[in-house]
Amino acid sequence: MFETISARELADRQDASRDDYVLIDTRPRESYEAWRVEGAENVSFGPAERLSREQRATIEGLADGREILVICGKGATSTRLATELDANGFDDVAVVGGGMRSWNALYESVPVETTRDDLVLVQFQRRAKGCLGYLVGSKTDGTAVVVDPTRHVDQYITTAAAEGLTITRVLDTHVHADHISGGRDLATKLDVPYHLSERATERDVEYEFEPLADGETIAVGGIDVEALPAPGHTTEMLAYRVADEAVLTGDGLFLDSVGRTELEFGDEGAEHGARLQYETLHGTLLALPDESLVLPGHVTVNDDGTYGNAAPGTLVGASLAEVGSRLDLVELDEDAFVDRLVEDVPEKPDNYEAIIDLNLGREDVERDRDATMLETGANNCAA
Repeated sequence: MFETISARELADRQDASRDDYVLIDTRPRESYEAWRVEGAENVSFGPAERLSREQRATIEGLADGREILVICGKGATSTRLATELDANGFDDVAVVGGGMRSWNALYESVPVETTRDDLVLVQFQRRAKGCLGYLVGSKTDGTAVVVDPTRHVDQYITTAAAEGLTITRVLDTHVHADHISGGRDLATKLDVPYHLSERATERDVEYEFEPLADGETIAVGGIDVEALPAPGHTTEMLAYRVADEAVLTGDGLFLDSVGRTELEFGDEGAEHGARLQYETLHGTLLALPDESLVLPGHVTVNDDGTYGNAAPGTLVGASLAEVGSRLDLVELDEDAFVDRLVEDVPEKPDNYEAIIDLNLGREDVERDRDATMLETGANNCAA
């Protein structure tokens, strides 16, 4: 009889670099190629299918005597394949419960080292999508803010409590296009203020929020969190400078790129957004001290599930000097920079228009299942 393991158990095996198993992804080839778990092998298998001789031989060859783990979109088809494998004499088989949906809701939390004893800074990593959020807290008075939470909000409350902190505000850097923000839900659950840039009013946000002016500072104990204007990816993008330690750059600056500009502005307005992005990069972000720790809003997750600039569970961050030295966009003049962003446009995030409408308050999603389906896939917010 086959077993069931959790997405967390699969992640632990990955992180331990174990090679005593093979992971079989049963989804259609196009789904597998677009987004998958690192190291997964594709053997497409339908919900009513029987194990063919060819499929059996393929799986035997891939396993080579090792344990077989099976994953699909939500756990149904992989269970069907596991049943077939069990019936055909395979005795070391396990299904990843919940499939890619569970994988998509898996998080890591990484403490960020700083020079201040009173500062608590934690990075939350949504493992499959590469979305990054932050807890910024003060040991002095036990208060904290959360920046860019995703919709699985309980983890922020739990982590804050474990650090002896009380969340007093929730901040978003911008109206996200790749995932459903948990900002309003978290703020409502805790009965605390929810903040966006004052420029978010230009986007006809259809819910109440407390606007932050460019340059406004929020005090978290003795730690200043300063709202820096960073338009380009969106009209209302803010970066948050945390004391003299770090800058939470949202989608204004990643470790390997900057934010794309056509998701809000459209193809016809992408050039305008790119010029705003150029000014943000050179006039605001690169003007900060070189030793500032850049903590972005996303990490690149490649189609094959690998991280572009880190490994899951390790800090996604680098000094501003390091980011500037390895980012070739920094060396371009404004026109060349704009041409690069406008002409070399990657594939858009899945369901980005519907997600923007949700994050603007124009639409609601009532079921967790529907939210999960909307968020399937990598983030794709970088230029």
